[in-house]
Amino acid sequence: MISIMAKIERVRESWSRPITKEYLAEQASFGWKLVSVVWEREIEADPGEPSFHQEDTPYGLRVAADGVHLEENTAELEVLLEIMEGIVRDRRISVISDELNRRGFRTRTGSMWTPASVFSLLPRLIEIGPHMFNSQEWIIRREKIAQVR
Repeated sequence: MISIMAKIERVRESWSRPITKEYLAEQASFGWKLVSVVWEREIEADPGEPSFHQEDTPYGLRVAADGVHLEENTAELEVLLEIMEGIVRDRRISVISDELNRRGFRTRTGSMWTPASVFSLLPRLIEIGPHMFNSQEWIIRREKIAQVR
């Protein structure tokens, strides 16, 4: 099993009042750090749209069996590693998508990879990059990349 992320506990809070400095300081004293802010507002609904909201799970993670926490999705992490390696090797995104398809990888929806679908994962690669570069799997890949150059 590829382990590229330290074990991280995440809690999502719904918020309906202003966030105070005192609250942030209290959470920080418990070891929490703020990693995201999501803004939302009500807009007029399109009559053709479904009335529910679904938030995507970050690529490379999946909802754990308890339905509350996130855990690594090893197949998606392998895709992220392949994309990162292609970028480090200075390959075009179209070449990376072709290689993913050749190796039998598919998107979450089961589609073939396209340059656009690979490009859409670049923000996730930026987010996960620091953890990925410290993984044992990446260290092995980095050595292979260095040997080729």
